Amino acid sequence: MSQVSSTFIPARVAVMTVTSHRTEEEDSSGHYLRDVVTEAGHQVVAKAIVSENRYAIRAQVSQWIASDDVQVVLINGGTGLTEGDQVPEALLPLFDREIEGFGEVFRMLSYEEIGTATLQSRAVAGVANRTVIFAMPGSTKACRTAWENIIQQQLDARQRPCNFHPHLKK
Repeated sequence: MSQVSSTFIPARVAVMTVTSHRTEEEDSSGHYLRDVVTEAGHQVVAKAIVSENRYAIRAQVSQWIASDDVQVVLINGGTGLTEGDQVPEALLPLFDREIEGFGEVFRMLSYEEIGTATLQSRAVAGVANRTVIFAMPGSTKACRTAWENIIQQQLDARQRPCNFHPHLKK
């Protein structure tokens, strides 16, 4: 059974934007995630923009997984069906355990917003070396759907009946 805390426990979060064309100034989804993570009381310890290359993505995520400073990785972009969308292929070999429910719930919620276009989302999540990794589409709207309806609650140690805190590295 997962442990639930009576107090808020901030998580150490890294944010990655996967893109072949956005710059730091144009990274509205990455800025959104950085801002809501901070507003929720967590600490953003790293932020990166990575090209649409599965090996570059895997290298950066691997570095964060190995680091004691990062407990959670939030990735936006690279989850669709175009040739450049490489995030699931980059992440799946790294996962110790996949969190299948994240993609399922994300697509269910997205269906209410965008209808059957949600079929093209390959949002994924998993745990690697006690680091929880969430990958969502790159639009700010999709990031908002994932954060407000799934991730924010699961990163709150007070969330009942369970949350991800017991599974994070200390």
